[in-house]
Amino acid sequence: MSAAETGGAQVKSAVRTVELLEYFAGSPGMHTLAAVQEAVGYPKSSLYMLLRTLVELGWVETDATGTRYGIGVRALLVGTSYIDGDEVVAAARPTLDRLADDTTETVPLARLDGANVVHLATRQAQHHLRPFTRVGRRLPVHSTALGKALLATYDDERVRELLPGTLPALTEHTITDREKLIDELAAIRAQGYAVDREENTLGLRCFGVAVPNRTPARDALSCSVPAARLTPAHEQTVKDALFDARDRLTLATRTL
Repeated sequence: MSAAETGGAQVKSAVRTVELLEYFAGSPGMHTLAAVQEAVGYPKSSLYMLLRTLVELGWVETDATGTRYGIGVRALLVGTSYIDGDEVVAAARPTLDRLADDTTETVPLARLDGANVVHLATRQAQHHLRPFTRVGRRLPVHSTALGKALLATYDDERVRELLPGTLPALTEHTITDREKLIDELAAIRAQGYAVDREENTLGLRCFGVAVPNRTPARDALSCSVPAARLTPAHEQTVKDALFDARDRLTLATRTL
């Protein structure tokens, strides 16, 4: 085998490993070999050997029978190290604390990841009725205030490159037409904030702002409020607090 062929095989193996870990990351729980093979499409024999190697290294775990597979603890360690070492996350801690105090609601910091946003940090609401959120949560850009706020920092052609013409519906309120979403992005640019009107989760409204410490932006802040608790006065409080938080975080990260 030539050096080029060996290098190609090594790259292919690395790509398969990453794709497999991403499959487990996006599919919580334990899965049979057949289910994994159907999802990733690799030959069964090579998939089995790859899984066994990842199990031995701690990146994949098996159940008591050794026939079902899921993400391993080493993936958590890598994810945690990413967050622990991120300068924006560190700089955002005081801003998130103050935003949570000012709004009394759940407030995440998220980062753009292709056609999704990923929560990097969060503060939970002070109310019993509150949305569930966690670090590492991955959500579509088109159905979230965080995502729409970030998309609004891109030009329309780049948005068309990022998103398909028809977008998946998460609720009956989700915008599923890309051109309609692009029309909304123009309004977001003008007003400076985005709104998720129960587009990602029924009963939940969210407001989001991009952090303009780079162009286009890659990080955003949001505030999630159960629709049953959202009054016009509280909505204005949330918007004002988000604008203040955006400015504080932009200033804190201006040299990063």
